[in-house]
Amino acid sequence: MNGEHVLVVGYGNTLCSDDGVGWHAARRLAADPRLEGATVLARHQLTPELATDIASASLVVLVDASIAGAPGSVSVRWIRPRPDRPPAWSHHLDPEALAGLAGALYDAVPPMAVVSVASTSLAVGDRLSATLERALPEVVETVTRVVEEHRRA
Repeated sequence: MNGEHVLVVGYGNTLCSDDGVGWHAARRLAADPRLEGATVLARHQLTPELATDIASASLVVLVDASIAGAPGSVSVRWIRPRPDRPPAWSHHLDPEALAGLAGALYDAVPPMAVVSVASTSLAVGDRLSATLERALPEVVETVTRVVEEHRRA
């Protein structure tokens, strides 16, 4: 593992159908031997408290549902920190603001990627749609590929 510390955060609302895909992915990723040594978390939303974990990581991969794209399609987007001023920070941040917060507080922002899967339904419900259930293995493979490429670099 060459001393790298990888942080994976699956997030979303588990009571809004496909919005909970980050939690489902985190559960699978935590048990995946390819991510041995990584910290895998499941959260309802990105909060300022995650800035400490981000600042101490060598790579951060966020997993979330998206409303863009064909349902079930998986994408990777590398983010750049957005330095919001402190009054703009709240208890819910987007990935760019969270990266900016880590940079502002700890002067450390590792490479950060968002692995998104386009949702079919965000209606009230505690199960993924059939489309996202089928896409879940690809989400896991995409996250592990991002991590493995980082570890080889």
